[in-house]
Amino acid sequence: MDHITSDDFKGIAIGLSATPFTRGLGKVFTKLINAATMHDLTEQGFLVPMRVFSCRKPDMKDAETSGGEWTERAAEERELVIVGDVVSEWSKFANGRKTICFGSTILHCHELAKQFNEAGVPAGVICADTPDDERARLFEAFRWGDLKVLVSVEALAKGFDQKDIGCVCDCRPLRKSLSTAIQMWGRGLRSCPESNKEDCYLLDFSGNIIRFAEDFERVYFNGLDRLDDGEKLDREIRKDEEREPRPCPKCGHIPFARRCVACGFEAAPKSLVEHVPGVMEEIPVLCGKKKLAENKMHLWAQVATYSLDHAKPGKDPNKRALALYREITGEWPPRGVTAHDCPRVEPTRNTISKIRSLWIAYAHRRTA
Repeated sequence: MDHITSDDFKGIAIGLSATPFTRGLGKVFTKLINAATMHDLTEQGFLVPMRVFSCRKPDMKDAETSGGEWTERAAEERELVIVGDVVSEWSKFANGRKTICFGSTILHCHELAKQFNEAGVPAGVICADTPDDERARLFEAFRWGDLKVLVSVEALAKGFDQKDIGCVCDCRPLRKSLSTAIQMWGRGLRSCPESNKEDCYLLDFSGNIIRFAEDFERVYFNGLDRLDDGEKLDREIRKDEEREPRPCPKCGHIPFARRCVACGFEAAPKSLVEHVPGVMEEIPVLCGKKKLAENKMHLWAQVATYSLDHAKPGKDPNKRALALYREITGEWPPRGVTAHDCPRVEPTRNTISKIRSLWIAYAHRRTA
């Protein structure tokens, strides 16, 4: 990229990438254009629909973390407990489908392959330490169907391209790395007219599809808003919900957050506009004599955008947005609205000034 960033370069550089999550692209390019979303490509037949089966998942409560993500040792320890369930659930839902299985560590991958082989399902492991000649042999066997299952930690998550994969087993619990999860799931989504492939099964043994449901839906339908947004999404820690994941009200697909990736049903957002009898007017939000927004909805969108753009690692931008909105207006937004669901609206100069003044006042209170 040196020739692109060089002071001598005066032209326009256009970059093409299937992985806009890649870190640092925002330092090289200035704008992101989503030529097509995952939803668009599915509608056009380039990708197939993903059918999700939430299977038994490990209990990750109090598991060891490093930098906010579960350690490989912790993930391996908890996942090894349910290895037998992976094989039995696969046999129940996806028997006969060519499958990629993602494990937490190399040891975990070999144990998964061992269990598949002992159950009469030919399986092999491709990891960082797999010799090149062994990789070539396994890939060829998988291509021709002599191997039914390939198991890997991350070696198959990027760049591996085999269109007739009909199932992905996710046995690698994550709570920050949305981009890694999407890369893993995406290995089975390419269409394959030659094999009459209609869909891809995702057998979720990690809980990832539930943890990342809301963010995955946004990326699936809308793509990323700007370069390096993926980096921000990979910094946020998702916590396991104690309640059961809710199904889509229309088709029953699980999990469902705002818009169903299976049927497209979208929950109507709760309005920030108050309905009163008489003539409908847009009432501006003022701070003193300064106009911050056209109305409350406009202000919430600005505050949400600002909070998402300035989120610190490990901090929930939605909580920050709620707190700022309450500080400015003296009231909470309606229950159920979140910063992640809000349309992106760049904050006005007056709104930014108000937010900064609030943070200065907060800092003074803390040091007083």
